[in-house]
Amino acid sequence: MRKFSILVAAMAAFVAQPALAEIGRIKNVTSGVQILRDGRTITARSGLKLEEGDVITTGSRSRVGITLSDDTRMALGPNSRVTLDEYEYDRRRQTGRSVTSINRGSLGVTSGSITRSGRDRMRVRTPTSTLGVRGTTFVVEVSG
Repeated sequence: MRKFSILVAAMAAFVAQPALAEIGRIKNVTSGVQILRDGRTITARSGLKLEEGDVITTGSRSRVGITLSDDTRMALGPNSRVTLDEYEYDRRRQTGRSVTSINRGSLGVTSGSITRSGRDRMRVRTPTSTLGVRGTTFVVEVSG
């Protein structure tokens, strides 16, 4: 009976762990784009599912287009490094929040449904500031 109790407890702990969910996909990509996820490097390709915490880097001649689940569209230019820090979106309620960091390079954004769900529900961090997005199209460039 004790072995059964241990097995049930172990299964409950496993089931309680949240699964990483897809938050968006790569729509178009040129060569030289990498995704860093959980210490692994993944070569980006069209259709690749993105997860919260992914770090996207582009090479000197690379670009990548991304669509998130709330229809936010992002474009990263050459020599960029962007982290999808936090992302949650409830498609049924059309609410959520997003935090993205750009460490270097350029990031163009056309915001989706998240920005319509509340003030500053989308944020973009740079090494020196944070931008609260209220629904628009914008470009952020970080040099250095």
